[in-house]
Amino acid sequence: MSSTPAIAALPDPRVCERARLSRDARFDGLFFTAVRSTGIYCRPVCPAPAPRRENVGYYPSAAAAEAAGFRPCLRCRPELAPGEGAWRRGDETVARALKLIDQGFLAERPLAELAERVHLGERQLRRLFVERLGAAPIGVHGTRRLLFAKQLLTETPLPVTEVALAAGFSSLRRFNAAFLEAYRMAPRELRKRAPAETAIDPAQPLVLRLGYRPPYDFTAMLDFLRGRALPGVEAVDARSYARVIGTPQAPGWLRISAWPGGRDGRQHALKLELHGAAPAQLADIVQRVRRMFDLDADPTAIAAALSADPRLRPLLRRRPGLRLPSGWDGFEIAVRAVIGQQVSVAAARTLTTRLAQRHGHALAAPSLPELTHLFPTPAALADGDLDGLGLTAARAATVRGIARALLDGRVGFGAEQTLDEFAAAWNALPGVGPWTAQYLALRALGHPDAFPTEDLVLQKAVPADGSRLTARRLRERAEAWRPWRGYAVIHLWRDVMASPTPTEKKR
Repeated sequence: MSSTPAIAALPDPRVCERARLSRDARFDGLFFTAVRSTGIYCRPVCPAPAPRRENVGYYPSAAAAEAAGFRPCLRCRPELAPGEGAWRRGDETVARALKLIDQGFLAERPLAELAERVHLGERQLRRLFVERLGAAPIGVHGTRRLLFAKQLLTETPLPVTEVALAAGFSSLRRFNAAFLEAYRMAPRELRKRAPAETAIDPAQPLVLRLGYRPPYDFTAMLDFLRGRALPGVEAVDARSYARVIGTPQAPGWLRISAWPGGRDGRQHALKLELHGAAPAQLADIVQRVRRMFDLDADPTAIAAALSADPRLRPLLRRRPGLRLPSGWDGFEIAVRAVIGQQVSVAAARTLTTRLAQRHGHALAAPSLPELTHLFPTPAALADGDLDGLGLTAARAATVRGIARALLDGRVGFGAEQTLDEFAAAWNALPGVGPWTAQYLALRALGHPDAFPTEDLVLQKAVPADGSRLTARRLRERAEAWRPWRGYAVIHLWRDVMASPTPTEKKR
């Protein structure tokens, strides 16, 4: 085994040592512990007896540990670790490249094309990955899909052929060879060691565990989504979020809830139930859910940056697990944002529900009675009849304009964009101003530094004394919050919603 390289992203070894000995879940996914005497690497929360210090090395990513020749622990299951938030978010080149890799970009495209997407040379991108994550982009991609396959083999009854497809392999032979080379066991051998159900019941959903780094305020997340849920498309209660997914030809549904036993300090995870999803869609669905529920955030790093501001400090103490509530689909969030301009959340929900009922695809036989419609596609709204819904002519024209812009590629939700690039493209559309562009970055991309400076609620919420900051003063105040301004927004909005006035119910 090679020695641990000096990587900037790796926490101080003394911190790693204390975290692994105390099994501190706040560091889950921030580093991995490799045990030289066994050739195994673990999460810092591994319940196995702690190995001796002289047998331990630390790596900043699972890919780095695997590149050094270590295999994932079957007990703590590194595939359940949340992503390292600092390198999978924001505008850093590595962050944008990682988001593309998470979306399967390298499954069918060369590394040179990935480098071009993030405006770097191939050699420079490889160097950055090795410096930050301890592994080259191809290694990160390979580890990602093998760990996802490992999770499917362990938690689901999917046949090995479908697991291979879900993990992005073009053939079962290549999957078997890659799995055997990396983990020194065949996929079927792992299934025997950790058996799932012996047969697939089409009436039962697949269940996957999605880990997060505590603290996590799932109740606040559901509260936010419940007030905006579209009847027929989504259903949110006190314990779960559900929605229709898929296409008119192959509709399905998902439900997110807390993992049973998740508050006992050992199971920091959400439960994803999936019905009707094709194997090839599973990786994308999981990535969407992780973004939507902000499962890869690092609350400790965010709090350390924002707590220096006296206005934010008590809010962070009050709700340390507050996350960015993103959305399932970018176009859906864009339509909601336009319809919601200068009206209350309740009014926007009513108008958007009418639009979804008229132009969304109605399911012939809903699997869940409360989920009856797919949200309309851009093609359905580009020239759709929006009269009689209660929208102003200007709002209707903006909705149609956004749909056309997405169809012709003038705007999009690609992970390779920086925040400034994304906002500039959307600002160029008629009817989409700076507030809407930043709101889209916050809710559609889950961008941690999105900041709608023109938001009247924020301008009043920051002083908290009845006064109001100008957009310029608010922007200047928020400079110290970078790169986590989006979390400041959510905390301030939440604080206002605790005792809203009629004009402040718009968020």
